[in-house]
Amino acid sequence: MLRAELQAVFDRLDSYLANPPQAAPPPAPPATDRPDPFEGLPALISVVKAAQILGLSRATAYRLADTGELPTQRMSGRVYVITARLRAAFGGAA
Repeated sequence: MLRAELQAVFDRLDSYLANPPQAAPPPAPPATDRPDPFEGLPALISVVKAAQILGLSRATAYRLADTGELPTQRMSGRVYVITARLRAAFGGAA
């Protein structure tokens, strides 16, 4: 009886070794929940657009621009936010 059980175990082992189960593919990297808000933006954006991206009010964005906390450039009397510096400051996580 023991011999028959051992033979069954060896038969299953031979079957397993002849046809091993396929390894599951590695899990895919987690998808980012949010796209990069700075993707495709021009070099300079309006303070209002920067406020929208950062989730700030217009007044707060202008106050931050006035204090220098937002990287700005003045051109023809208008205030623009420098996209590359904004991306560097917030790392695309805004």
